[in-house]
Amino acid sequence: MEIKQAVVALSALAQQSRLEVFRLLVKLGPEGLSAGQIAETLGIPPATLSFHLKELTHAGLIESQKVGRSVIYAVHVQGMNCLMGFLMEDCCQGRPDLCATSRCDTSATQQPKPKQKQKRKTKRTRASRAGARR
Repeated sequence: MEIKQAVVALSALAQQSRLEVFRLLVKLGPEGLSAGQIAETLGIPPATLSFHLKELTHAGLIESQKVGRSVIYAVHVQGMNCLMGFLMEDCCQGRPDLCATSRCDTSATQQPKPKQKQKRKTKRTRASRAGARR
Protein backbone atom coordinates (compact mmCIF):
# COMPACT_ATOMS: atom_id res chain seq x y z
CA MET A 1 0.00 0.00 0.00
CA GLU A 2 1.26 3.44 -0.89
CA ILE A 3 1.32 6.19 1.72
CA LYS A 4 -1.34 8.21 -0.15
CA GLN A 5 -3.73 5.23 -0.03
CA ALA A 6 -3.02 4.78 3.68
CA VAL A 7 -3.82 8.45 4.32
CA VAL A 8 -7.15 8.10 2.51
CA ALA A 9 -8.02 4.97 4.51
CA LEU A 10 -6.99 6.47 7.83
CA SER A 11 -8.85 9.69 7.04
CA ALA A 12 -11.98 7.67 6.34
CA LEU A 13 -11.68 5.98 9.72
CA ALA A 14 -10.98 9.26 11.53
CA GLN A 15 -14.68 9.99 11.98
CA GLN A 16 -16.82 8.40 14.68
CA SER A 17 -19.76 7.20 12.55
CA ARG A 18 -17.51 5.76 9.84
CA LEU A 19 -15.37 3.99 12.42
CA GLU A 20 -18.52 2.51 13.98
CA VAL A 21 -19.75 1.33 10.56
CA PHE A 22 -16.37 -0.20 9.75
CA ARG A 23 -16.12 -2.00 13.09
CA LEU A 24 -19.66 -3.36 12.70
CA LEU A 25 -18.88 -4.68 9.23
CA VAL A 26 -15.58 -6.19 10.39
CA LYS A 27 -17.50 -8.15 13.05
CA LEU A 28 -19.95 -9.45 10.46
CA GLY A 29 -17.33 -10.48 7.91
CA PRO A 30 -18.19 -11.13 4.27
CA GLU A 31 -21.95 -11.49 4.92
CA GLY A 32 -22.30 -7.77 5.64
CA LEU A 33 -25.52 -5.81 6.02
CA SER A 34 -27.80 -3.64 3.94
CA ALA A 35 -27.57 0.11 4.38
CA GLY A 36 -30.97 0.11 6.10
CA GLN A 37 -29.83 -2.49 8.62
CA ILE A 38 -26.62 -0.57 9.30
CA ALA A 39 -28.57 2.66 9.81
CA GLU A 40 -30.99 0.94 12.18
CA THR A 41 -28.27 -0.86 14.14
CA LEU A 42 -26.11 2.24 14.64
CA GLY A 43 -28.86 4.88 14.73
CA ILE A 44 -27.41 6.86 11.82
CA PRO A 45 -29.84 8.70 9.51
CA PRO A 46 -29.94 7.03 6.06
CA ALA A 47 -28.85 10.15 4.15
CA THR A 48 -25.85 10.61 6.44
CA LEU A 49 -25.02 6.91 6.29
CA SER A 50 -24.88 6.87 2.48
CA PHE A 51 -22.19 9.57 2.63
CA HIS A 52 -20.17 7.55 5.15
CA LEU A 53 -20.53 4.35 3.13
CA LYS A 54 -19.27 6.18 0.04
CA GLU A 55 -16.21 7.43 1.93
CA LEU A 56 -15.37 3.96 3.29
CA THR A 57 -15.86 2.41 -0.16
CA HIS A 58 -13.65 5.05 -1.79
CA ALA A 59 -10.97 4.29 0.84
CA GLY A 60 -11.06 0.60 -0.11
CA LEU A 61 -12.17 -0.52 3.35
CA ILE A 62 -15.64 -1.78 2.47
CA GLU A 63 -17.30 -3.07 -0.66
CA SER A 64 -20.87 -3.32 -1.85
CA GLN A 65 -22.72 -6.01 -3.74
CA LYS A 66 -26.20 -5.90 -5.17
CA VAL A 67 -28.28 -8.83 -3.92
CA GLY A 68 -31.76 -8.80 -5.38
CA ARG A 69 -33.16 -5.35 -4.69
CA SER A 70 -30.75 -4.65 -1.82
CA VAL A 71 -27.18 -3.44 -1.69
CA ILE A 72 -25.14 -5.30 0.89
CA TYR A 73 -22.07 -3.66 2.40
CA ALA A 74 -19.26 -5.77 3.82
CA VAL A 75 -15.70 -5.30 4.95
CA HIS A 76 -13.18 -5.41 2.09
CA VAL A 77 -10.81 -7.84 3.78
CA GLN A 78 -7.93 -7.23 1.40
CA GLY A 79 -8.18 -3.46 1.88
CA MET A 80 -8.24 -3.85 5.65
CA ASN A 81 -5.29 -6.26 5.57
CA CYS A 82 -3.30 -3.91 3.33
CA LEU A 83 -3.84 -1.04 5.76
CA MET A 84 -2.90 -3.18 8.75
CA GLY A 85 0.17 -4.46 6.91
CA PHE A 86 1.19 -0.90 6.03
CA LEU A 87 0.88 0.17 9.66
CA MET A 88 2.85 -2.83 10.92
CA GLU A 89 5.46 -2.85 8.14
CA ASP A 90 8.25 -1.19 10.08
CA CYS A 91 7.07 -2.24 13.50
CA CYS A 92 9.52 -2.22 16.38
CA GLN A 93 12.73 -2.24 14.34
CA GLY A 94 11.98 -5.59 12.73
CA ARG A 95 10.52 -7.21 15.85
CA PRO A 96 6.79 -7.34 15.13
CA ASP A 97 6.33 -9.77 18.03
CA LEU A 98 6.64 -6.73 20.31
CA CYS A 99 3.63 -5.16 18.61
CA ALA A 100 1.47 -8.26 18.40
CA THR A 101 -1.29 -7.56 20.90
CA SER A 102 -4.91 -8.50 20.54
CA ARG A 103 -6.15 -5.60 22.68
CA CYS A 104 -4.70 -2.26 23.53
CA ASP A 105 -4.55 -0.79 26.98
CA THR A 106 -6.98 2.09 26.55
CA SER A 107 -5.82 3.74 29.75
CA ALA A 108 -2.45 4.33 28.09
CA THR A 109 -4.03 5.98 25.04
CA GLN A 110 -6.70 8.08 26.71
CA GLN A 111 -6.01 11.75 27.01
CA PRO A 112 -6.35 13.27 30.46
CA LYS A 113 -9.62 15.03 31.11
CA PRO A 114 -9.31 18.79 31.18
CA LYS A 115 -9.51 20.29 34.63
CA GLN A 116 -12.75 22.03 35.36
CA LYS A 117 -12.45 25.64 36.27
CA GLN A 118 -13.38 26.33 39.83
CA LYS A 119 -15.57 29.28 40.57
CA ARG A 120 -13.54 32.09 41.93
CA LYS A 121 -14.64 33.70 45.10
CA THR A 122 -15.03 37.38 44.60
CA LYS A 123 -14.09 39.85 47.24
CA ARG A 124 -17.07 41.72 48.45
CA THR A 125 -16.61 45.36 49.18
CA ARG A 126 -17.81 46.95 52.38
CA ALA A 127 -20.57 48.67 50.45
CA SER A 128 -21.83 45.43 48.88
CA ARG A 129 -21.73 43.64 52.25
CA ALA A 130 -23.59 46.45 53.88
CA GLY A 131 -26.21 46.36 51.14
CA ALA A 132 -26.59 42.59 51.53
CA ARG A 133 -27.31 42.93 55.27
CA ARG A 134 -30.18 45.35 54.73
